[in-house]
Amino acid sequence: QVHVMESGGGLVQPGGSLTLSCTVSGMTFENYPMGWFRQTPAKEREGVSCIPAAGGSTYYADSVKGRFTISRDNAKNTLYLQMTNLKPEDTAMYYCAPKKACVILAPDFNYWGRGTQVTVSS
Repeated sequence: QVHVMESGGGLVQPGGSLTLSCTVSGMTFENYPMGWFRQTPAKEREGVSCIPAAGGSTYYADSVKGRFTISRDNAKNTLYLQMTNLKPEDTAMYYCAPKKACVILAPDFNYWGRGTQVTVSS
């Protein structure tokens, strides 16, 4: 059974930074691309970023390009999302999940943790 756990969210002022982490068990982490997603009560879950199984090229939604950086440590089964220059519109619950491929940022599998809340507000 795949188990996903996100952490690192919090309250931050506009322009601030946060780094999210995601640990995964129950699957061979190093074999899968991994994605970050976010959701608000008013919007469907959207893909934010994706990284291939072995790392390398990374993919971002236009709304976060240049501000967010995705990375992974396959030895630790851990995915990261470094977020800088945060904006109020980045406020959302953030989730990670395995992907089939990074060509499309939308979710591929239905493996979800509880998420971690990011709130950007002054």
